[in-house]
Amino acid sequence: MGWANHAKEALSRGERVQIRPHGNSMIPKIYSGDLVTLEPCDPEKLEVGDIVLVRVSGNDYLHLIKARDGERFQIGNNRGKINGWAGKSAVYGRVCSVERRKN
Repeated sequence: MGWANHAKEALSRGERVQIRPHGNSMIPKIYSGDLVTLEPCDPEKLEVGDIVLVRVSGNDYLHLIKARDGERFQIGNNRGKINGWAGKSAVYGRVCSVERRKN
């Protein structure tokens, strides 16, 4: 995924990055084409309900933290699907703002 690689590189440098994800799995929190700003994050401060850029089972997602078990996070979309568990090193950044796409 080109967008995810670009975002992960910027986040690893400590920079904020903006992306326009496509898909419907996060509606109504994020709609396809919304302008999403991600920021680097401290995994220790992440909470259930945060939206993160994360790698789970070899795939990159912009999804929710559904549960936390110590240093692991359960990741899923906003429609009930669970992607799996990810360690803190697999979390690249946290969504800090969403600007609705203008139709």
